[in-house]
Amino acid sequence: MTNTGGGGPRPRGTWAREGAITATAFALCLLGGVVKDDGSTLSPPSAAAYVIAVVSCAVLPVRHRAPLAAMAVTTASGALAPFLGLLLSPLIAAPAVITAYSYALTARTERRAASAVALISVALLVASTPLFGALSWKDASRVGAVAAFPLVAGVLGHSVRNRRAYLAAMEERALRAEQSRDSEARRRVAEERVRIARELHDLVAHQITLANAQATVAAHLFDTRPEQTRKSLKELVETTGDALDELRATVGLLRQSGDAAVPAEPAPGLSRLPTLLESFRRAGLEVSAHQEGTARPLPPGVDLTAYRIVQEALTNVTKHAGTRSARVRLAWSRERVTITVADDGGGARTASTAATAPSASTAGDRPPGYGLIGMRERATAVGGHLSAGRRPEGGFLVSAQLPLPPAKDATHGTDGTTAVENRMADAATGDGRTGDAEAGDAL
Repeated sequence: MTNTGGGGPRPRGTWAREGAITATAFALCLLGGVVKDDGSTLSPPSAAAYVIAVVSCAVLPVRHRAPLAAMAVTTASGALAPFLGLLLSPLIAAPAVITAYSYALTARTERRAASAVALISVALLVASTPLFGALSWKDASRVGAVAAFPLVAGVLGHSVRNRRAYLAAMEERALRAEQSRDSEARRRVAEERVRIARELHDLVAHQITLANAQATVAAHLFDTRPEQTRKSLKELVETTGDALDELRATVGLLRQSGDAAVPAEPAPGLSRLPTLLESFRRAGLEVSAHQEGTARPLPPGVDLTAYRIVQEALTNVTKHAGTRSARVRLAWSRERVTITVADDGGGARTASTAATAPSASTAGDRPPGYGLIGMRERATAVGGHLSAGRRPEGGFLVSAQLPLPPAKDATHGTDGTTAVENRMADAATGDGRTGDAEAGDAL
């Protein structure tokens, strides 16, 4: 856009352009000064033509800094041409036309630009109209051209100004859109990092806790009970193998798009809850399960959240609670599923699990982690609610309420829910325990 400011040096290219415009206007003024309306032979420009050309063209370089003054000078110079014996034609009015274009290009408001250009046109129209004698068609066409040229220049300047404003707006809009895309991409990356961090926390806290408990049992029974030690080491190998598989699947999300594709395992859900409970039992935690109501299929996000809450709650029992037993209850209603994980905070320990007391006490001395915070964030993210705290009768209770989708036909999803119920029943009554009765009395 043309520079309209008053301070600072102007670029070299701007000075060259202004010089070319001024020289062209000067040549047009001199050419208009030698034109006669009677068709006589052209003669050298008169002194009056030189005066008008010099005065009107001298103010052209400052038309951006003082546009109104430049318009007044160029218009007055053109209007004086008939009084100096010169024919007022569009050629002599060329400097006034240039200033009209520049002002329409840089004026603050359209009304001011239109008023100034109309004033120039009217002044030149009045000056070019013969006061005496008949107005021939040649005079009429010449007068019309003199009055129309400033108007055309003003319209052209206004169009160029609108075009520049449109391009500037489009450029600014594209810049804002690019910034918005960058901001959205950064936000999504941050959310994905938080989600992956939660997955890694749940995975590491669960599997490493189980591996630590199994390794402690194996070390304690290494000399006295080799067969039990061998069994604990075998379970430790299975636990670490599962941890590696889940860690590989989670970290695989961080791979670049050009990396080799790795088959991703489906996200865990309540259908894998019996396997989860069995892994804790192998680590020495007696877990009983109880279910109330009719199980229903869950959305993937809610299903994963329910699984992770149970996993994290049982992991906390293994690490921090002074007990070797816990109870899990799933209560299904029409609108929500309620998950509770409770322990009594004490109780007798078997001889095989007494060796884990140093590990439990050591875990109790550690600073609290982010397990409860992560469980609350997961529940809130799917529209649920989670509460946790000590029970009045002793122990700790984690309770989560997660929303369910609207109930569908009774035949829909019957196979899946029946399988979940059967597996929950098998897990609750496995190893000769009456888990349903215990959980119903305790919870």
